[in-house]
Amino acid sequence: MSRGVAGFEKLLIFMHVPFPHLLSWIVPLVELLGGFAILLGAFISISAIPMILVMATAMLGIHLKYGFSAIKTIGLSTNGPLFGPPGYEVNLLYIAGLISLMITGAGVLSVDSVIKTKKDRTS
Repeated sequence: MSRGVAGFEKLLIFMHVPFPHLLSWIVPLVELLGGFAILLGAFISISAIPMILVMATAMLGIHLKYGFSAIKTIGLSTNGPLFGPPGYEVNLLYIAGLISLMITGAGVLSVDSVIKTKKDRTS
């Protein structure tokens, strides 16, 4: 977001994604606002769904062709090792974590827990 969405829009155009201008704004906002909601434990079941969709799209559209390994050493320079593009296992890890949060809930120190406690007191 700090560098703008033009570069991401070019990537979406290159991948032939429909509505690249609109999605170049929506995807970063989903990641930013969804990540913030997950951090606070707010509306986990609602927040996780668009984030899972973004991760699955990135995994299938970009990372799948690089395989499962996150760490692919492709060479060594004077500054240290050179790494290739990441595989799809990080996307799978994020998706599994989000599904786990959807199933188990956010926990006692979350916004969802505070909302549920207030709702229980009023009823």
